[in-house]
Amino acid sequence: MEKRQVPDTLTLEQRAEIAMNAIIGMADENYNHIPFFAANLMSDPANLTHGDWDYGSSHGRMVDALVLARHMSGSTLGEEIEEKYRSNLLSFFKEDGLSYRQKNPNYNWEPNANFIDQRAVILSLTSWFMSTGDPKVKEAADKHVAALKRVAIKEREVWYYPASEYKEGGWPSSNAILLRLAPDPAAFCGRLIMPLLKYHELTGNADAFELCQFFSQLIVQRSGVFNADGSFNDSLAYRSGHFHTRLGTLDALARFGAFTGDAALISYVEKSYAWAVTQCTAFGWTPGDMKEQAYEHETCSLVDLIATGITLAKSGYTKYWGTVERYIRNHLAESQLLEMDWVKETDDRSKEITGRITYENIGQRTRGAFAGYSAPNDFCCDVNHGRGHTNDLQICCLGSGTRGLFMGWSETITEKNGAISVNFLLNRGSVWLDVDSYLPHEGKIVLHIHRDLPRLQVRIPEWAGFAKVRFTRKLNGKTSTGKGNEPSTWVNEHFLLLGSASAGETITIEFPLSHRTTTETAIGQEFETTWRGDDVVGISPAGTKHPFYTGRRVYDQAPMREGGFRRVEKEFVW
Repeated sequence: MEKRQVPDTLTLEQRAEIAMNAIIGMADENYNHIPFFAANLMSDPANLTHGDWDYGSSHGRMVDALVLARHMSGSTLGEEIEEKYRSNLLSFFKEDGLSYRQKNPNYNWEPNANFIDQRAVILSLTSWFMSTGDPKVKEAADKHVAALKRVAIKEREVWYYPASEYKEGGWPSSNAILLRLAPDPAAFCGRLIMPLLKYHELTGNADAFELCQFFSQLIVQRSGVFNADGSFNDSLAYRSGHFHTRLGTLDALARFGAFTGDAALISYVEKSYAWAVTQCTAFGWTPGDMKEQAYEHETCSLVDLIATGITLAKSGYTKYWGTVERYIRNHLAESQLLEMDWVKETDDRSKEITGRITYENIGQRTRGAFAGYSAPNDFCCDVNHGRGHTNDLQICCLGSGTRGLFMGWSETITEKNGAISVNFLLNRGSVWLDVDSYLPHEGKIVLHIHRDLPRLQVRIPEWAGFAKVRFTRKLNGKTSTGKGNEPSTWVNEHFLLLGSASAGETITIEFPLSHRTTTETAIGQEFETTWRGDDVVGISPAGTKHPFYTGRRVYDQAPMREGGFRRVEKEFVW
């Protein structure tokens, strides 16, 4: 990493390293390092609790998140805890190849292979194998995928699971199979497509591809998850239009459409995504569902929204690059816990119940976590609607939030056939070039070119226009300038085409900042939102528990720091 003065603005690899503190801190060292699932930060003192998601789901998400965060940051924090998570994860498999929930002395849980858990399990095994190439991980993943195929109910053109939990020996109800009483298809089949497809890409596993193919057909042709106009089916049997599972399914379908070259499937996804965006705020708050949980935003849903938007943008719907950057800069960044002085904590363990609850040093342990259920203007959701106050943190959102940081980081600079595209105007280092982002303080980015590039393009925000965009290029003491209103300057709607670039060149791009106010609606609630470029710098009414968007400071000139950005020679592609 080259040390120099860089803008002290949003740097996703730094956020990933902070997230690792919470990922490690959630481990219950008094209970075989099983991570706690949820936190109530509004109680006095705050507490962490276990839940029935502790096993395949939580371990899978934590292993995946640590792999991605280490790749981004290079940090070695908590490697011994990570080994515990990995060992536990493998121990949950039974001979049938599925991952099973375990007994807990404080609860009446029945061991079963929950099919929401299985998605997190294959996700983590895929990331783990991608990072290490460990043959024992591939062996476990191959056996797991074979089991997912074996237990699926297979009809002429679709496959599905007839219940949410599988038990050793078979499905709980043969009648459910006869009557086709499949549980919500998006939750139990649709979301599985994403990690299965990646595992197929990595290894060529044919079972994984078949599962993707028949699950995709289930969702599009038979399920009724998405209405004809693209909206979410809000019937009770479809989890009231649960946003996390619907958006996660759209993410999966978009990836499968892109992989198979299925333009119709991409169009199908875009129709639903365009509708979903209208139900969210422009800064990234999403409903929980369309009914009882409507007021409860999950970071999980936001990350699905980010991932789907990226795939659509790469598939030609380039307007979504700007949409996704607003989500990353705002609700993803705001949803991460950085300041902990408002959390009431203690080091007293006298009230702790092993395997159930702890009150020990909750603020310290959870710094870097992401909101479990948040309001548009507050980390803690305590509205007079829906279910009122529930969990402030959930470990699924910690895993998803870290993955969201990775998606933004990995897609900021992309390469295809030697051509380089800068898609997000965020700080980022790479082997090709570094991006210094002065936003939101100044409408300026500086590119430091490391290698000769045959073609370079940079996305400019739609609010910047083109007439006043300026760029300066410096190389070997020579300077040239250009303008955004010159011929043959723009491609793909929003990308400034710079042509070839040379190693050692510095390119500075400047444009006017947009200052505007919008009214954002979240399930009937209106919020006056003040923007500076793509960043929300104020919101009214303000939150009351741990307010969002009230502590952001902007200056005429961006603050600087001594440092640099990580460059990875061989990057993961997820």
